[in-house]
Amino acid sequence: MIRRQTNDKIPNFHQRSSLWSKCTTLRKLRQIHAYMVVNGFNTSKFNLRELIYVSALVIPSGISYAHQLFDHITQPDRFMRNTMLRGSAQSPNPANTVSLFTQMERRGIEPDRYTFPFVLKACTKLSWSILGCAVHGKITKHGFDENTFAKNTLIYFHANVGEIEIASALFDSSATKQVVAWSTLTAGYTRRGNLGMARKVFDEMPEKDLISWNVMITAYAKMRQMESAKALFTQVPNPDIVTWNAMIAGYVTSGMHTHALQMFDEMTRVGEQPDEVTMLTLVTACTDSGDLDIGEKIHRSVLSLGGGKLSILLGNALIDMYAKCGEIDKAFKIFNNMKEKVLTTWNSIIGGLAFHGDSEEAINVFKRMRKIKITPNEITFVGVLVANVAMRVGFKKVKNFSIL
Repeated sequence: MIRRQTNDKIPNFHQRSSLWSKCTTLRKLRQIHAYMVVNGFNTSKFNLRELIYVSALVIPSGISYAHQLFDHITQPDRFMRNTMLRGSAQSPNPANTVSLFTQMERRGIEPDRYTFPFVLKACTKLSWSILGCAVHGKITKHGFDENTFAKNTLIYFHANVGEIEIASALFDSSATKQVVAWSTLTAGYTRRGNLGMARKVFDEMPEKDLISWNVMITAYAKMRQMESAKALFTQVPNPDIVTWNAMIAGYVTSGMHTHALQMFDEMTRVGEQPDEVTMLTLVTACTDSGDLDIGEKIHRSVLSLGGGKLSILLGNALIDMYAKCGEIDKAFKIFNNMKEKVLTTWNSIIGGLAFHGDSEEAINVFKRMRKIKITPNEITFVGVLVANVAMRVGFKKVKNFSIL
């Protein structure tokens, strides 16, 4: 059990020691924790705060370890609790934030202006509108509704999963409107498809950050209003990868594949490095258009970007592209060279082989798949069925279908 120390000073985390600044992995954190226990440093609240802070917010996937630490602290202070709320809200399981907050309330621990915003962010992530509205009531009850951090989070919650009218009213009542509030309200209107109001708020912004530009451009692109998206794009001072990807995806969604490829060429010409999202979008464009030459160009760019390696998503997309462009041999080569395969990978190549008349190879791939204990689904069986029909093999003769 970790013992508490009663007279520690509150640490300044902006001046963290070199020991903690070097702690960037869970393994290093465990080593430091073990060192603290062996040498008796785990009685210091300063060190406990650092442990919680680093594991919950700094170390990737360290939140589980943070929960283990937190559960063994006899009397965690408010900073530790708020840090756990914040880390849990950002984690893949934000419901833990609500559990921690409920625990605080049961134990009569008084919240501060930072406590509620983390709970609201978890409610937003979970789309828990009723609980979020209850938290809004608690913020008002405790007198934090005029706190800038709390108000911005309330605007964020209501703009995303609550009432957009409440978000707008909160925004209008703000004495000082920060850029984040403008961007949040704009995004709230775009999510509800109200581009008119979103553009009104956007145009009224005294200062526009890159997030604001990206929100509005992405909204136009998703609604296939590419002229409006392009008009805004040309005004962005320094577009980033998100801006470029929004434009490329918008053109692909709108069926304007040539424009998407032109945007990609322009992007590389100005020195912006594409990412996996860019390449997946472009491969999709080539698949839809059936443009093999451009598809091969994109394939080369993908390999260059990944140092010759393919992610599962890009590998699957390229298999699908080559199969639909009539180059099943190239699709099969990519499949065989992929070190990691998931069910969708197997389905793509089985379907591709079957629809190109290479039924025997499709069945062989299916057998390989079953041999390594990968469970097929309906899509798998469609591909195998097509292969068997093509081979004119009766359904009852196919042992592979006994799993049905």
